[in-house]
Amino acid sequence: MEFIFFLKGIAIGFAMAVPVGPIGILCIRKTLTEGRLQGFVIGLGAATADLFYGSVAAFGLTFISDILISQKIWIRLVGGALLLFLGIKIFRALPTDPKIQIKNGGILKLYLTTVVLTLTNPLTIFAFIAVFAALGLDNELSFFSASILIAGLFIGSCLWFLILSSATILFRNKLDLVGLRWVNRIAGILVLISGIIAIGSLI
Repeated sequence: MEFIFFLKGIAIGFAMAVPVGPIGILCIRKTLTEGRLQGFVIGLGAATADLFYGSVAAFGLTFISDILISQKIWIRLVGGALLLFLGIKIFRALPTDPKIQIKNGGILKLYLTTVVLTLTNPLTIFAFIAVFAALGLDNELSFFSASILIAGLFIGSCLWFLILSSATILFRNKLDLVGLRWVNRIAGILVLISGIIAIGSLI
């Protein structure tokens, strides 16, 4: 029975990660400009945030969700501001030659930044609750069953970003410095738009 929970968790994590929002854009951009590892680290950060919100929903930690939802305006405001900052930074970033080996520095910073950025959307909790209910997982689960479900969710989310970064890397060596410059510009604009939408939704 627990294996079924595990499979359902993988399906939920994968499905929740598939829509390409600002995190997906950052993953694609980082993969194209720096390599597959950096792109996957972004996915790992997003999966960690999903693990947290999924845990809140699966374990019925209503006191945490109540706190997060009550402060959603400030949390989303911070997230929107962070997206605006990243959008400008990405737009202005100078590309490096894709044929040059990138040093794997700043991995922890990249991971933590993505975790924080993904956590700035507390409404994700409601999305997990809705999905759990649709799959008949809204009944009270045992600690072990909930843990198995959440483990699957994390793996499913990581699996999507592994696929995304692996597919994206196929195009990396086909881009010259001009192409990478346009990658930065387009990604920067899309992230900026995401930040504007995030802040605008609070008005």
